[in-house]
Amino acid sequence: MADVIEPRRRSVQCASPKGLHRIAYLEWGDPRNRDVLVCVHGLTRSARDFDELARSLCSHFRIACPDLAGRGDSDRLADPMLYAVPQYVADMVTLIARLDTESVHWLGTSLGGLVGMALAAQAGTPVKKLVLNDSGPVISHASLERIGAYVGKTPLFRTLQDAVQYMRTVAAPFGPHSEAQWRFLTETWLRKNADGMFQAHYDPRIAEAFRAAIPEKDMVLWPIYDAVRCPTLVLRGEKSDLLSRDTTTEMARRGPKAKVVEIPGVGHAPTLLGAEQIGIVRDFLLQGETP
Repeated sequence: MADVIEPRRRSVQCASPKGLHRIAYLEWGDPRNRDVLVCVHGLTRSARDFDELARSLCSHFRIACPDLAGRGDSDRLADPMLYAVPQYVADMVTLIARLDTESVHWLGTSLGGLVGMALAAQAGTPVKKLVLNDSGPVISHASLERIGAYVGKTPLFRTLQDAVQYMRTVAAPFGPHSEAQWRFLTETWLRKNADGMFQAHYDPRIAEAFRAAIPEKDMVLWPIYDAVRCPTLVLRGEKSDLLSRDTTTEMARRGPKAKVVEIPGVGHAPTLLGAEQIGIVRDFLLQGETP
């Protein structure tokens, strides 16, 4: 039987205006590999979202999957208003320095895509290929309101099965998944508390900064996207309420002129758990690479 590929658990110390905090990350693949892929999750998720993709691609890349501040095994921030893209970008620059590499590929889901887009837009950016998973420069107001309605609420569950049922409801836009996949998406989102109850493993104060940043209309970030110069792939869930087809059409026309692939039967956001979705990412990242 083949060995099950497992990641190395590591961390790096980062700075904010209110002090130091530790960012945890999972590292997959050969630590000597200079071809690095950084995978960053969505608003309330964690590094574990990329387990399947990392197992599939770690023979090609050294893969680093961080928990953003306040999620998973990373420290919570002293000031909840720092839960915003500028702090996340600063933390990821520190992570890339720890990885001791001059350039990285970047795969970001939702918020992780916004962080990658902001980093890729910088002069002298280390990002050489960018994958935006249901993430782009126009974020619909309706989707921000929908997410704002549940983020920060950390219900308690007596059993894992109760939590799975909750996940299937709030994450219904993820599209069809097997029972094992729903269980995985739930287990990696939870921790047991001191009372033996299950609850979401992220800082509920993330909601404070999120809600404060919701504009009266759609969130528009075209100047950031237009500054990106590296090859870019956009994955869009066919039924996404966050990233519209009109926006992805425009993304293919301007800025880095992204390649756009729409995932049928999925809303916000594709989970990258299935072989077909992973294959789309693999083909893009390996295109033009030396065998």
